[in-house]
Order: sequence, then structure tokens, then C-alpha cells
Amino acid sequence: MDIVLITTIVATLFVVIGVAEPLAARLRMPYSALLAVIGILISVTAIFFMQTDLTDALNPVAEVILGFPIRSNVFLYVFLPTLLFQATLGMNLRRMLDDWVPILVLAVVAVVVATLFVGYALSWASTLPLAACLLIGAIVSTTDPSAVVSIFRSISAPRRVARIIEGESLLNDAAAIALFGLFMGFVMLGVPDPTLADALGRFPLLIAGGVLVGWIVARIAIWLMAAFPQFELAQVSISVALPYLVYIGAEQSIGASGVIAVVAAGLTLNLAGPGRLLPQTWISLRELWDVLAHWAGALIFILAAFLIPRFLTDVRLHDFLLIGVVILAAITARAVILFVLMPILHKFRLSPKVERPYRTAILWGGLRGAVTLALALAVTESFRVPNDIQRVVGILATGFTLFTLLVQGTTLRRVIRWLGLENLSPIDEALSRQVVAVALQTVREDLSRTTENYDLTHEIVRSEAKRFGDRLEEAVKQAEDNADILERDRVTLGLIALAGHERDTILDRVRERTISARMAEQVLSDADRLIEGARSGGRSGYQRAARRSVSYGRGFRIAGLLHNRLGISGPLAGMTADRFELLLSQRLVLRDLDAFIGGRIRRIHGRRLSDLLAELLSRRIEVVETALDGLRLQYPGYAEELERRFIRRTALRLEEREYTAMREDGLIGAEVFTKLMEQTATRRAAAEDRPRLDVAFQRIELVRQFPLFVDLDETALKRLARALQTQYANAGEIIMRRDTPARSVFFIASGAAEMETAGQTWRLGRGEMFGQMAILTNKARRTEVRAIAPSTLLVLDEMRFRRLLDRSPAIQEAVRASASKRGISTSDLV
Repeated sequence: MDIVLITTIVATLFVVIGVAEPLAARLRMPYSALLAVIGILISVTAIFFMQTDLTDALNPVAEVILGFPIRSNVFLYVFLPTLLFQATLGMNLRRMLDDWVPILVLAVVAVVVATLFVGYALSWASTLPLAACLLIGAIVSTTDPSAVVSIFRSISAPRRVARIIEGESLLNDAAAIALFGLFMGFVMLGVPDPTLADALGRFPLLIAGGVLVGWIVARIAIWLMAAFPQFELAQVSISVALPYLVYIGAEQSIGASGVIAVVAAGLTLNLAGPGRLLPQTWISLRELWDVLAHWAGALIFILAAFLIPRFLTDVRLHDFLLIGVVILAAITARAVILFVLMPILHKFRLSPKVERPYRTAILWGGLRGAVTLALALAVTESFRVPNDIQRVVGILATGFTLFTLLVQGTTLRRVIRWLGLENLSPIDEALSRQVVAVALQTVREDLSRTTENYDLTHEIVRSEAKRFGDRLEEAVKQAEDNADILERDRVTLGLIALAGHERDTILDRVRERTISARMAEQVLSDADRLIEGARSGGRSGYQRAARRSVSYGRGFRIAGLLHNRLGISGPLAGMTADRFELLLSQRLVLRDLDAFIGGRIRRIHGRRLSDLLAELLSRRIEVVETALDGLRLQYPGYAEELERRFIRRTALRLEEREYTAMREDGLIGAEVFTKLMEQTATRRAAAEDRPRLDVAFQRIELVRQFPLFVDLDETALKRLARALQTQYANAGEIIMRRDTPARSVFFIASGAAEMETAGQTWRLGRGEMFGQMAILTNKARRTEVRAIAPSTLLVLDEMRFRRLLDRSPAIQEAVRASASKRGISTSDLV
């Protein structure tokens, strides 16, 4: 082919991509649907010019378009890795993990259900072998929910719902392509009726192999990128190579799923990249992948649409019936998942509640497109697939894709409007009125100062001021009409605003590098949980999310078990260091929120609500301070190192700001500025390195601080530190239950607990112990102990405690005092 013509056509396609997005917004139709329509029109126009006698001038262009080198491998090896990799980099993994159950159900279970529904429906309605029918089912089970996600964002749908659909879009393709490879193998091998055991037998290699290859190659890539931190373009270049090497390596080396490998590599880079790369490098990397994915997504739709006229050349009347069967079966399968399985998951608290209108929109918004056509193309290109199966696969996949794009895609906005999803909720409507009123009052004050400064004509100022005053009066009147809003709704409005400002403050601190890139995602995830908690549960939902942000997660417990049972302290040290940094970041942000409450919140919602929010904020600060104090007591030297690191990073940020101001004022030239910034960057790279936490050494220091162990010598202290096991408890968690065998004694390293026995309640704090009485009286426990703050406990088994008791007069005295306090005679102790 003429390289000049090919280059011209590709460049023209990029012009089409640039024009299509604003055009789609103007026509209020999905961007992908418009691209597909444009691709079909281009292909049909090329066919027309090739067959018409009107002119031969455009025949060379038409020949290039119709003969464009579009093969399934182009889609699967060039475009698909780009789209999958970018999707994983753009995900908030911590928030996705909160909803992993509904995401897996919509992605994996829904793909399997759709494959089975379509496959068996086609097997009943046609003479095709079951393997071919299931192959078609796998091809059409991939969904492209980008249209419905973009609409959900524009109508302020619940973030959690949009996030679930985004998670589905990532795993959906992986599951569908894995199933496609499975049934494609059966068709090529001539297995007409595969059993379920045959189908599942290859899955472990497909999935586990892909995960292993993706993780290993991604770790190597991260190590390479971290080796030269000052060369941003080199690091970004390695990231570009990563998904393609992973995809090809998994597919060609061990026969695993390349899609799974790319997803695993992207998730690995997403988790480890922000902590190993400089913040600006990570931002540049993400921006580049956003552009690459935008181009790849647009090109894959246009080029796939070129194939549609080719697939439909041999269509027959009976094929339309089969297309109808595929449409009904696929929609029915998705409806079963959304309207039967999702409510069941919500009933068992495995999934958030998704309102019926949103489920309907998700059902109608499950468009098919490029991946479906690319898989169908792979079937038609295979010489090992019978010709009659090739023909039917191409036609059914194309017909179903056209239906979803041209029928569902073009009517999705109308369905959204019919469901009433474009309307603001009463709370959002009230908030918008109050915000407009406060904003206009602020604008009036600023406008008055501006007109005075510029000495404008008096008549013009007066006429415009009257016009603006009328608008302000109307806005205030509408805001006052919200008097019938319930008090709890007003609290919810204030909490949503407060959580939103907290998120904005975090973003500012991340840009200033006051909060490290390592912790940015987690702190932002906590802020998102606050927003969602306030929206769904009001004050109680906000408080639950706030408690969760300082609580010990499941990972801490697993890390504690590894440390206690196997002596592996690395995970515990890393998670403890992360907790330190997280709490320091939270304290920094929370102390910045007082001004927002006293300013905008008070102006929008009034003094009573602002005082309530200030009280809630002070409680959060107190909880964070308590958790930090507990960590300082456990790891005193390490806390000091982290705070020194924070001061150094803050000083470097201020130093960079000064150099930038001098450069803008012309006090220093470009060469001097560049040199100074390079020196600052070197010092910043050193300041970004977090000090290492030695859990074993810190444990000895912690034990040494306990008043109960003050009379032990150094050898006994070290032996005791090795024997003590760590246990973490969150506020409200029961540590010790009544009527359970007494096997351990607990020492409070940080936090606080409440002990209840015989109708009486005592509070226990740092340095105190409990559980010893049940052991020494040789009776079942009659006491229940509950944590009242996030607490760290040191646990000693019965045998070691008795040995310690024999050696330590301080513990003997503590036991006697505890027995006396609870009315137990020392003669009852054994």
C-alpha cells in the first residue's frame, strides 16, 4: 500500500477523533456510538465509490480504506493492552476493594451467565454445535459501560455505583476473553459438546499464570524505573513497554491469559508506583496513559466499525432471527444479575444498595463494541474454524453490536431522563440554592470593591448593581424556602460539604508534597468514604467512616499473626510505618478545616450547624491525636524520625517556592534557577525516603517502659519481649468474652479498654493488665472487656505469665491490688 495514503488516512482519523467528542456532546449521544457510526459511514462510502461509475478519482483512497490492515491481532496485541493498562492505573484500588463482591459479580459471574444464556439459547434455536454457541456467547458478553459511567458522572449519581461499573469494565473484558480462548480451543479442536469439567480444567493456568507473569514483570519494571529517578522520560518509556511485554510473554511463553497478565501488571504498578516514583513522574505517566488510552479507544471503535459492512455481506433472513435470540438472551442474563442477584447480595450486606432506576440504566447501558468485533474477527481469520461457523459468528456479533450501539446507545439519554435520574435530590436541590445565595453575597462584596478601584461611571454602576441586587434577592428568597428541610438533612448537607473540602485540602497538600505520594491514595480514599458515608447515612454514616479511617484493618491482624507465629516482621513494620504517616497526614488536614467551618459552612448553614460540625471535627482530631500518642508510646524514636522528615519536606517545599518567586521576579536567571532546583530535588529525594522501623528493637523499648516490668533485668526483658504477642483491637471490639477458658493475660500497650464484671465497670489504660484473675482463680472468665479506642495489646500465655509472676514483685503487687479492688481474697489465687 502507498505509505503516503495510509499516513493521510491515519492522520484524518485523528482529526475525526478530535471532532467526534464535542460533536457527541452536542448531539447528546455516547462518544463510542458516534465513533462507530462514523466508522460505518466511512466504510460504506468507500464501498460506494469502488462500485459506482460516477468517478474513479477516489478509488485509490477507497481501496486503501477497504484494504486497511485490520486484523484481530492489531486489536488484541496493540489496542487492548493499552486500554486495560490505563484502566488499572486510573483505578482507586482501595475503594474498589470495598466493593469487590459486586464488581466480581457484575464482571465475572455476569459474563459466565451471559455466555451460558446466549450459548444454550442459540443451541436451541439453531443447528450450530454447543461449543460454537458458547463461543458466540463469550464474544457478546463483553460490555463497554463507558457511556453509562460518563452519564452517571454528569448527573451526580452515587460515586459508589459509578465505581462498581468502572470496576466491571476492567474485569469484564478479562473474563470474557478468557472464556473466548477456552471455547475457541474447543471449536478448533472439533469438540462439539464440551463438559463443564473440560471448560474449568484450563482456567487455573489461564488465570494464575497470567497473574504471576504480570506481577513478576511489573516488579522488574518498577525496580528499573526506581533505579534512575531523575530521568522522567526514561521511566515513562519503560511503562509504555510494560503492558505489551507482559501480554506477549503470558500468551506466547506459558499459554496464560495475556489480559489477566496486563491487569495484574497494571494493579502492581498502581500499588507500588506512587511510593517508588517521584510525584511529578507519576503524574506525567498517568497523563501519558490517559492520552494513549483515549486514542486507542477511539481508533479501536472506528477501525472495528470498518469491519461491519464486511461481516454483513452474506446475511440471510434466518440470521435476523438468531440476532434477536442473542439480544433477548444477553439482556435477560444481565437483568437476572442486576434484579435478582444484586438484591440478594445487598440483603447479605455484600453489596451496596443500587436503586432500581440505576439498575435499569446499567441494564440498558451495557453497550458492545470494539472488543466484541475484534473477537469475532479472530474467529473469521482462523482457518481451523469451519466456514459456516465463521459466517454465523461474524453476522451475529455484528448484528448484536449494531443493536447496542444504534438502539441502546442513541436512546440511553432518553432512558436516563425517563427514569428521572437527571433530577437533583431534595438535599442537593436545597444545597444548590443555599450555595448560590452565599456565593452571590460574596460576589456583591467583591464587585463593590472592584467598581470603586476602577472608578467606573456612576450610572452604569448603579444600574448593574440594581440588576445584580434583584438576582441576589431572588436567590436569598429561594434559599429561605428551604426552611421545611429536616434538621438531619441540614446536618447531612453540612457534612457532605465538610468532607468535600477535606478532600480538596488533601489534594492541595499532595500537590505541595506535604503529604507523600505513598499515602495520598489512602488519605483520599478515606475522604471519599466520608463523603459517601454522609450521603448514604448522614451523621452516623460520616462517623462510621471517620472511625474506620483510624481503625486497624484486616491487614494489620494478618501482619501481626505473621510476626507472632512466624517471626516475619516486615509486613507489620511497613503497615505500622504507613499508619504513622497516615495519622500525621490526617492531623495536618483536620486542623485546616476549622476556618472552613467558621467561614463558608456558617454562612451557608448557620451558626447552630457550624457549631455541631466543629464539635464533630474536634472529636475526630482527638481520636487521631490519641492514636498518634499510642504509636509514639510504642515507637518513641520512630515517631521523632517521621516528624523530623515532615519538617524537612515542608522546608524544601518553602525553599522551592522562594526560588520560583525569585525567578518570576527576574532576580535570578534560568540557569541559576535550574541549578538550584536540581539541588533541591536531590535533597527532596533523600527526604522522601522513609526511615526503617525495627519492630523487634522497638518491642524491647516498649516493654522497658511498662511500670509492671520495671524490676526485670535486661536479659529477662528481652526474653519477655520475644514471648509477648501483639493483638490489635478497634473501638467497640470485644477483646475478652465471658464464660470462655482463661488462657492469656493482656497488657495494654496503647489505647483504652472497658472491663465489666458483676455489674460494675472499670476503665483500663496504657500499662494496665487484665485476664490474670481468671487464670489465678482457675475459673472461667466472668468478665467482658471491650476496647473503647483503637488499642494495641501485648498478650502472654498462662505458662509464661506464671513464670513472670514468680519473678516480678511489681506484678505480684499489681495482682494483689486488682484482687482487692474486685473483692477477691488473695487466698483464692492459685
